[in-house]
Amino acid sequence: MRRAKRAVWIVASLAITLIIGQFSGVRDYIGQLRDGQGTKVNDPEAVATMGVAALPDNALMQRLHAEAARQRREPVDAKIDRVWKAIPGYNGLEVDLDATYRKAIKAPDRPIQYVYRQLAPKVHLNQLGNVPIYRGNPEKPMVSFMINVAWGNEYIVPILNTLDQEKVKATFFLDGSWLKKNPELAKEIQKRGHELSNHAYSHPDMSRLSRERATQEIQKTEVLLQETLGVKNSWFAPPSGDFNQQTVELAAELGLKTVLWTLDTVDWRHPSPESVVNKISSQVESGSLILMHPTDSSAAALKGMIHAIRSKGLVLGTVSQTLSPDRQLPAPVE
Repeated sequence: MRRAKRAVWIVASLAITLIIGQFSGVRDYIGQLRDGQGTKVNDPEAVATMGVAALPDNALMQRLHAEAARQRREPVDAKIDRVWKAIPGYNGLEVDLDATYRKAIKAPDRPIQYVYRQLAPKVHLNQLGNVPIYRGNPEKPMVSFMINVAWGNEYIVPILNTLDQEKVKATFFLDGSWLKKNPELAKEIQKRGHELSNHAYSHPDMSRLSRERATQEIQKTEVLLQETLGVKNSWFAPPSGDFNQQTVELAAELGLKTVLWTLDTVDWRHPSPESVVNKISSQVESGSLILMHPTDSSAAALKGMIHAIRSKGLVLGTVSQTLSPDRQLPAPVE
């Protein structure tokens, strides 16, 4: 009887040992799977170099959180600058972790495609009151051509052709009396996809006008823009850059913000195209608004200006795009 009990005890012990051994092996195997075939998921460098297919869920989220922290950018509030007056805000940026995670697990064999969302600033341009604008936010790598049109018809189509070739959209500020005489040319500018805005009616010095006359100058052109081109406008560029606080307030009453320029080509003096390109190349920076007219100098210098601007890593857009808080999104990170 004792021998039988001892035999049973030995068999039971062996069975328990085998079971424990098997369980340990399974546990180790599961651990290896969780750790990406044995890679330590608490090693940031290892996690950063592993493909999505090899990453367990916790390590994938660890990698996404680390990248999200690296890429996060805080929003910048709009403000009034002593020199540049009203400066628009600039959206912040963060990685949308949930959307990025869902996208990653659907395509585990591809590099992670990060999904972003923008973070609005607390203070916006519209909250700064009736203040003129000379530039976009210096953190936004975008600039604009402001093309004031009251004369120079022979250079408009060549300028449009260059903008088309370079895939650039500009903002044309139209003198009302010019628009009334040249509706078809204005429609051609619009057809090419450019932004159209208000440059008063008869190119006056706005600061010398009575309140009633100044209102008429802006309002007449605004009506023409709407009736001739169906344009709902946002900006008023005072002729010759001449204005006073009354001008800014009257424009605001008509729903327009007064916008001037950061850089002036001074093309009405007919400088050489090379000197125009050199000036813009040496002075342009993020947020610059570049004033030009349909002249021989600007028509000849336009392509060179575009290439010089792009060589600095800047994007060309309309005035509305440059002055908006919308962020220039980064290329996908792999």
